[in-house]
Amino acid sequence: MAQPAAGRPRYVVGIDFGTLSGRAVVVDVAGGAVLGEAVHPYQHGVITDRLPDGTPLPPDWALQHPEDHREVLRTAVPAALRAARIDPADVVGIGLDATSCTMLPTRADGTPLCELPDLAGRPHAYPKLWKHHAAQRQAERINALAADRGEPWLRRYGGRVSAEWQLAKAMQVLEEDPVVFDRAERWIETADWLVWQLCGREVRNVAAAGYKGLRQDGRYPSAEFLRALHPRLDGLLPRLDGPLAPLGARAGGLTAEAARWTGLPVGVAVAVGAIDAHVTAAAARSVEPGRMLAVLGTSTCLIMNADAYHEVPGICGAVDGGVTDGAWGYEAGQSGVGDIFAWFVTHALPAGYAQRARDLGVSPYELLDSLAADQPVGGHGLLALDWHSGNRSVLMDHELSGVLVGLTLATRPEEIWRALLEATAFGARTVVDAFTAAGIAVDELTVAGGLTGNRLLLRIYADVLDRPLHVVDSAHPAALGAAIHAAVAAGAYPDVPAASAAMGAARRETWHPDPARAAAYAELYAEYRRLHDHFGRGGTDILHRLRTLRTHPTH
Repeated sequence: MAQPAAGRPRYVVGIDFGTLSGRAVVVDVAGGAVLGEAVHPYQHGVITDRLPDGTPLPPDWALQHPEDHREVLRTAVPAALRAARIDPADVVGIGLDATSCTMLPTRADGTPLCELPDLAGRPHAYPKLWKHHAAQRQAERINALAADRGEPWLRRYGGRVSAEWQLAKAMQVLEEDPVVFDRAERWIETADWLVWQLCGREVRNVAAAGYKGLRQDGRYPSAEFLRALHPRLDGLLPRLDGPLAPLGARAGGLTAEAARWTGLPVGVAVAVGAIDAHVTAAAARSVEPGRMLAVLGTSTCLIMNADAYHEVPGICGAVDGGVTDGAWGYEAGQSGVGDIFAWFVTHALPAGYAQRARDLGVSPYELLDSLAADQPVGGHGLLALDWHSGNRSVLMDHELSGVLVGLTLATRPEEIWRALLEATAFGARTVVDAFTAAGIAVDELTVAGGLTGNRLLLRIYADVLDRPLHVVDSAHPAALGAAIHAAVAAGAYPDVPAASAAMGAARRETWHPDPARAAAYAELYAEYRRLHDHFGRGGTDILHRLRTLRTHPTH
């Protein structure tokens, strides 16, 4: 295991820009101990209904405000430094990650278009969050044309491009607001834009360019292909052209302005930006081939490395160097997990249950877990599809929606709750099965993220997946992973695997499947797959027709 040189203590800062908040950690380079942390909620949160000036938004929109991200740099980083009680002069590197694909259009100097007074009321001028799903129609046209033309890069994405990704979102801007498209001199991932803010240089990371930008074998989709989609879409290519760097590389040094924001010294090494789930693999010590990481949160990302390329139908992408340099990185995912649980508690929990939780001094989530914990597998007679936010893997269709079958007049809320937990576990097993069927062995499964505190959920996942489930012992694993990348950028370790081995978090616990429950879940999972294929693979088109009625009502 590589160790940093002895001498004066050295520290790194990692920042994770999530869906609703940003969090910063201060980490000891020598062993990965987290010495200080701070969280800053975004003032604007996720912008889904209307812009700050009141301009309404259509369905399926999800935007962010770039000032929320800058505020994390100005508040969370200094607060984490204060909590760590270290000398900022001993910080040698800073790294960051962000949700992806979260894209924003900017001027040539990096100014977000939404911050220009004459564009502040135009929705397309704002960063489109990863969960912006209003570009599904564009994604379908991309998929159809790429399949018709036999574009070789399509196979690297499991045969389908997601509405969440760069090209579909850019195409939506061009078609719905060409003024914004024309004013955008750069089209950039939030993580790369934030690195630009820190070091004053535009440097793009190979992972986002590969997974979300469709860049394979050294190039983006051709200008000819883009023109076939729209006569002016090839104008996107010059806006993407910028220096690319591998994960863990040094993008530059901290500028004087960014030093004032963060309280760090000028010139501190700034690591190349990264995708949140991908840096978490380093924090979880899951960068070796055969080790899959599932980041359980608002959505779920499933990440792993392999020594060679395999074609895996329905995954989000396979990218050379996408997780660590020198290996093929694979990503799959579920668009809704924690979001589904929050939806149920917010919109479907009876008032009596909410009051009972208050009386007991517990959260509604804890109450539902306690009521559902002792149910026998299949005892509720329910089955759900975890598509409330569409399906990312393995169907790549964000116009699908959630399904719940088996309801009776005797069905209780806690039974629906358990069925929703199980549905997300079944969705995860669908992804794992796709990898193993393609010849990629999943030898070890580790979980991280905000949902790892839910013990009922972890038990269900271990039983449904029928394999041990290792839990990462880290409150902010993505921020820790960003700090690990910062240590590499600062020269403390030769590469990300070496830094991961030295600085990665320990395992908090391991959940082992119960053989009887696992066997019962295998039967229920077979029914889930039948329901999955019926609604998602052409057995019926009713979910698409219902979506059309919702977004384009006739009355």
